[in-house]
Amino acid sequence: SGTGKELVARAVHARSPRREGPFVALSCAAMPADLLEAELFGHRRGAFTGAAESRDGLLQGAHGGTLFLDEIGDMPLDLQPKLLRVLEDPRVRPLGSTHEVVLNVRVVAATNRDLEQAVADGTFREDLLYRLNVHHIHIPPLRERTGDVAELARHFLRRGGRNHQLTPEAERLLSAHGWPGNVRELENCLSSASALAASHYISVRELPARLQIPSLGAEQAVTEESASL
Repeated sequence: SGTGKELVARAVHARSPRREGPFVALSCAAMPADLLEAELFGHRRGAFTGAAESRDGLLQGAHGGTLFLDEIGDMPLDLQPKLLRVLEDPRVRPLGSTHEVVLNVRVVAATNRDLEQAVADGTFREDLLYRLNVHHIHIPPLRERTGDVAELARHFLRRGGRNHQLTPEAERLLSAHGWPGNVRELENCLSSASALAASHYISVRELPARLQIPSLGAEQAVTEESASL
């Protein structure tokens, strides 16, 4: 969790022939099964209690582009064959409708679970796993790709629009941290530091206390040495 799966999915979309089409993201862990089905496949007015108006599903909304299904391992078991059918025959029939809609969509799915173990446990369909796993991209935790930390940090600072830069000591400290929260934790850290920075540069002192305590003395020593030269 937090390794940047959606960021990778967006990169795949942006570098594909579908880049002019929509990129639609949905977390399968974020809603109950009945609402997830309606969100994916759409529904017609009166299809279920509370369906006051007709709505297209996200599969239709991603037509010509990419649908990103995050946490696919949390998709309810009874909904999985319906997704499998769409993947094998790209057309969808909204809930309460008698008409099918032909689709042109790429599905990118992500999970932090071991889906082969989920198949063994009976909580994930084997045929859906094989249908989804056409090309597998493994995203290791941030602690195993420390060379990415500084580049990701600069990306988050640019995206924040404040043009901040990291001091060398701050950059080294970020690269040395274990990042149990992965990319999400790093983004939060940079957002906090950027808000606290009083100048163009972000030093160790602007970083969260859990990162900076062991290094304050080192930065102070570097500062004093520079001042004495």
